[in-house]
Amino acid sequence: MTYFINILLLFFIYSFVGWCIEVTLKYRQFGRFINRGFLTGPWLPIYGSGAVLITLSNLGVEQFESAYGTTFAISFVVCGIVEYAASYFMEKRFHARWWDYSQKPMNLQGRIWIGNLILFGIGGVAIVWIANPFFYGVLNNISLIIRQIIAGILAAVFITDYIVSHFVLKLVKVGVESSDADNTEEISKEVRLLLSDRSYFYRRFADAYPDVIYRTEKINQRIEKIKAETEVFRMQMEESFNEISSQIEESTSQLKETLEPVGVTKNIIIEKQAQLIDLLYDEAYVSDEMKEIKSLIDKKYDRLKELRIIKRE
Repeated sequence: MTYFINILLLFFIYSFVGWCIEVTLKYRQFGRFINRGFLTGPWLPIYGSGAVLITLSNLGVEQFESAYGTTFAISFVVCGIVEYAASYFMEKRFHARWWDYSQKPMNLQGRIWIGNLILFGIGGVAIVWIANPFFYGVLNNISLIIRQIIAGILAAVFITDYIVSHFVLKLVKVGVESSDADNTEEISKEVRLLLSDRSYFYRRFADAYPDVIYRTEKINQRIEKIKAETEVFRMQMEESFNEISSQIEESTSQLKETLEPVGVTKNIIIEKQAQLIDLLYDEAYVSDEMKEIKSLIDKKYDRLKELRIIKRE
């Protein structure tokens, strides 16, 4: 019983720590306080769940291996699974993606990415080796009955908060499903307008996720249509490229066939002219002018051989 109470309290502690981290990051990004999370209270259960699972996983393997590297690897994997599962469930349940890492390197379907996983691994090491011993020491200094009362109150408030927040998200889901818009920006505007005249609980949610990406069936169909059109365009471009390449290759072949006989014929004519001159040329009967012409022809002929325009004998 004591162990269960401590684990439950650790869940709330790390949920609160995660909420503080998210609020700080968003304050630096937007310059104002934003109550993060789909719950109204100061807690983010995804952080608490991840920390508890890391704690339990390390307890399960510490009898075999206990090292910083092992803790890092366990935290890396466990938090990756938790974040991916939370993103998948929330999107399927409420037709919205609350975070998207599609523009980040080494991401998996935009739900998780390597940068966060490394931070989760480092955070897991800090939780197991630094934070847990400290929190266990604090909790053990509190009587069990007081811990039970605190855990019971927090659990009751948490459950109430979840029920209220679930109704808010159902309203958002209804607004998304009934929207005629075909892009997430227009749906986001409609949802904000829908929640603007509601109570604080509804307005808070609209501010908590300013970058939420809504995914209705209509949007999904449009995305699939764009993918299909892109694939058809790619195939058409590839086909056109192959056709042009084939035409260029055919033209080159025809040009070679046209030019090659001309070069061969030219070589034959030059060679035969040289042979004819040799046959007709008689040193004893030609004039000095003819000798000069013959000498010039021989020089040019030898030059053509040097340039390999005419094959050497």
